[in-house]
Amino acid sequence: MSRRVTLPGADELFRKTTLAAVPEVENDAQNETITAAPATQRKKAVRTTARRKPNQIDRSPSGREKHDEKITVYLSPDELFDLEQARLMLRGDLGLAVDRGRIVREALAVVIADLESKGDQSIIARRLRGR
Repeated sequence: MSRRVTLPGADELFRKTTLAAVPEVENDAQNETITAAPATQRKKAVRTTARRKPNQIDRSPSGREKHDEKITVYLSPDELFDLEQARLMLRGDLGLAVDRGRIVREALAVVIADLESKGDQSIIARRLRGR
């Protein structure tokens, strides 16, 4: 029996990621179908998905699923410690086994819902203004 660990190859580690196929969206006002631009026209575009205003149903966090979009957020050691403590508290005290990304997505959904409902008086607006 071999004790060697099998690691992914370079092709898997350095594969190109692609955006998911853009679904067709029907425009209610003009009753026409909007599709993504051909690949030759998309090279200069930043994003090829159709813009839409999400409703309250769409505001729920995505949960455990494959995410194609990514951002990088830099945290101080204290912020990272607090995030990890929150994760451990959710697991130990409440029995919720969630990862840090799920906590961040849930928090983002709560903050955005508060911003949309309260606007200038939302917690994020007040904190960013320093009040």
